Amino acid sequence: MSAATTPTWDPGQYLRHAEHRARPFADLLARVPALPGDPARIADLGCGPGNVTVQLTERWPAAHVTGYDNSPEMLVRTGEHAGPTAGGGRLDFAHADLTGWAPAETYDLIVSNAALQWVPGHLEAFGSWLDAVAPGGTFAFQVPHTIDAPLHALMRELAASARWKERLAGVLRRPDSVHDPLVYLDRLARLGCAVDVWETTYMQLLTGEDPVLDWSRGTGMRPVLTALADDPEASEAFTAEYRDLLRTAYPTAPYGTVLPFRRLFVVARKSG
Repeated sequence: MSAATTPTWDPGQYLRHAEHRARPFADLLARVPALPGDPARIADLGCGPGNVTVQLTERWPAAHVTGYDNSPEMLVRTGEHAGPTAGGGRLDFAHADLTGWAPAETYDLIVSNAALQWVPGHLEAFGSWLDAVAPGGTFAFQVPHTIDAPLHALMRELAASARWKERLAGVLRRPDSVHDPLVYLDRLARLGCAVDVWETTYMQLLTGEDPVLDWSRGTGMRPVLTALADDPEASEAFTAEYRDLLRTAYPTAPYGTVLPFRRLFVVARKSG
């Protein structure tokens, strides 16, 4: 993976907005139909610290669920969730780089929550992933569709400015890291799936000092923070410039700061 897709993650920072990050996964799972296996076998691609992977064991209590992630920092945090589940299933976690992940077994559900935007070429992997989905099973994912929002556009503009362009060239995600909804629908329908695609914009109400910056520090800003990790002064300077831009783009009201956040959802059911 390139520098733009291998940031160092901070689970604590990521989990500061755990409720907002978990809600889309619940909305995605609500549209997943009944699974063919009993008990079901489930893979969660890009599981992060495992806090939302737990939702899978609540929906399918007897399932054997494995969460996969390539971040050692995130995988350390999954330990608090791993083990037998109350419904007789099991939850475990393993290291995997999704750019080259090849399923070694058959799954009733392969699911991914806000991870594929970090995986260049993920569209091309769908065929092999679906080969590992049982007949009647499902491949489902959601990704942020915010690359043109001020949250990301301002960061790209700042990274391309005279002061930062040499240090940060090629670091951030490309504007095409997430495809148009129709691209996903077409690809998965041609692979023989019944496909449900939709978008939702969440009006996320954030509180605290510079909450949009705080949100970004947990996700979109990670490549910049990783690239500047060996130069704290530069990291602080970039953060201050970006903070000032965000304050203008996302003004604070007496009740907090609203961060409109659009997400793209796909549920593809394999023919049974």
